[in-house]
Amino acid sequence: MNNFLGRNVKGDKDNEPKSGLNLRVNLFFFSTFVIFCVIIIRLAVIQFVEADTLTEKETGQNTKNIPLPPARGDILDATGTKLAFSTPVQSLYITLQKDYSNATEKSRKNRAEALQLAQKIADVFNGLGDPIKKEDIIEAMDLDSKKEHGYYPRRIKMDLSQREIAYFMERKSEFPGIEIIEESKRTYNPNTIAVQTVGYIKSFKHTESLKEYDEARKDQKDPGLVYTPDELVGVDGVEMSFQKELRGKNGYKVVSVTPGNIVDGVEEIVPPEKGNDVWLTINKQVQQTAEQAIMDQLDWVHHNPVSGETHPNALTGYAVAMEVDTGKIVAMASMPDYDTNVWGNGGISPKDFDKIQTNYQNGTITPYSSGKSGHNMESTLLLGSTMKPLSVLVGLQEHLFSTTTPYNDVGIAYFGKEKKPVRNSQNHAYGYLRTPAEAIEHSSNAFMVDMVGDRLFKKYINAGGAYNKGVDVWDRYMKQFGLGVSTGIDLPNEFLGKREYMPDKNGKFPQTGSAQGSLVYASFGQEGRYTTLQLAQYATTLANEGERIKPQIVSKITDQNGKVVKTFKREVLNKTDDFDKSYWNLVRRGMNTDVKSAFAGFPYDFARKTGTSQQESSDGVKRDNGVFIAYAPRNNPKLAVAVVIPEGGFGAYSAAPIARKIFDAYDQEYGLDGVPKKNKQAVNP
Repeated sequence: MNNFLGRNVKGDKDNEPKSGLNLRVNLFFFSTFVIFCVIIIRLAVIQFVEADTLTEKETGQNTKNIPLPPARGDILDATGTKLAFSTPVQSLYITLQKDYSNATEKSRKNRAEALQLAQKIADVFNGLGDPIKKEDIIEAMDLDSKKEHGYYPRRIKMDLSQREIAYFMERKSEFPGIEIIEESKRTYNPNTIAVQTVGYIKSFKHTESLKEYDEARKDQKDPGLVYTPDELVGVDGVEMSFQKELRGKNGYKVVSVTPGNIVDGVEEIVPPEKGNDVWLTINKQVQQTAEQAIMDQLDWVHHNPVSGETHPNALTGYAVAMEVDTGKIVAMASMPDYDTNVWGNGGISPKDFDKIQTNYQNGTITPYSSGKSGHNMESTLLLGSTMKPLSVLVGLQEHLFSTTTPYNDVGIAYFGKEKKPVRNSQNHAYGYLRTPAEAIEHSSNAFMVDMVGDRLFKKYINAGGAYNKGVDVWDRYMKQFGLGVSTGIDLPNEFLGKREYMPDKNGKFPQTGSAQGSLVYASFGQEGRYTTLQLAQYATTLANEGERIKPQIVSKITDQNGKVVKTFKREVLNKTDDFDKSYWNLVRRGMNTDVKSAFAGFPYDFARKTGTSQQESSDGVKRDNGVFIAYAPRNNPKLAVAVVIPEGGFGAYSAAPIARKIFDAYDQEYGLDGVPKKNKQAVNP
């Protein structure tokens, strides 16, 4: 019994684990079956019930980058005065919340809401005293997304007043998609310092005609390089030529968008990087002196007779001052100028543009000057007698005469088979000139015709099979001194001049009728029109004895922390032919034109040459233009100056007084002898 019971007990114990194991196995398979059933049912629901909704949601998770423009860097003069800077302003933007296009019946219904919103916004601005048209708001909203994607914010109004900001901030829920965004407004120094050199800005959307922004208009892989439509970009002057440095790098906002390109949420924000600051070589004191001197002298020639007559049609003037040893441009004046703040919001009204269209470009580097003289003379003029130092150098280098060759000036010279006459200014006869230096000093046209132009032509007649090779030789010398080629300055739209002594594409000489005539007239400054900057570089090359250096308009670039990231140093563009030292000495001695009235009491010996170029104006009458170049001191030159006054009469009276004031201002700031006079005055009041 016990054994039986014992066996039964033992048997129950043996059977118990098998029974529990079976139960757990059954439960596992049953649970697995249930889970698979749930999964299958869920998949069926997803596939047949929720498929459309999930597809739309997935599409809605596409992300786009919306650029956030950076604050533009400042432009400063050599003293640290801000000439252009960015001011933070608050602007009203709208991001479209629906499809407002005319594509579908639904979107057309939405459009009515947008038009009502535009009217509501217009009513607010009208009520707050700063009217804006409903039509302008609708255009800015770009409801059909013709200008930008639907997810791009649209600017409604820039530079909001405090009342406008408060109104929209307090009632944001009443204006779907409205937001106040801080951005930058470009502000220019109210004293209008070197405004055409500094340049101006426009909104990026208004730069379609500028090839400089072709690359920026392409799709950019780097979101930091994408421009916004309303971003301010440079379109002239330093603002354009240093656009990349001034702009910095934009940030961007990563947003999710719906299939209709409507913003569905903000995923991430990457802040923009402020642009670098650009420091000019322009000195505000020297610059403002040059600008005022031009305006004062224009007034003077209007009311004071020169050679028996006043010059009321002299309405414009140009001056460039360039350091001889560094190439730094310390003054670049194109007058009259204007207030660049008319471009501050990225555009200009037709009314404002009518006021400035003749003087918003830099007349020192383009023929499109700061206005026009009374008879529409451009700012690029014939050089007149300022060409004569170079003419003599060419004659010496080509061995047409020597440094001791005398010349008897009878006041007139003849050339060609027809014996065409060329007279000295006012028919002066200078008599016996002991050396070519006196021909420069007295400004003898006759010497230049007989000894340079005509002899150069005859030296190369039929040489190398080229009848006009003398013209090519002349052209080569001109370019070595920067006349007819780029000066290399870091400014856009530089004009290279008009080399009128060169034949046209048919080998003809339309100005004079022959190669001989071209060389003869070119020798005394009548066959080449150049910019004031080219004149300044030419004068600097004379001072540097044939070393042509690049005009530097920028000295350094600093980042937002003030760290210098780039500097600009002296750069030699080319060296002229190896002229004998005696040639340079002779020319320097010859640059001794009488300008006592303008330079009375000037404490430095200096080299100078006046010019009175005659050229035909729009009415067919030849007009006298004032031209002047100089460098000082004569034997240790620090500064070269070029001045041009269209229709100003003799350069000694119209242009030279302006140069004197520029030299004086430079002497105060830097010292023509290396010692700034303002420092000495401070020590010895």
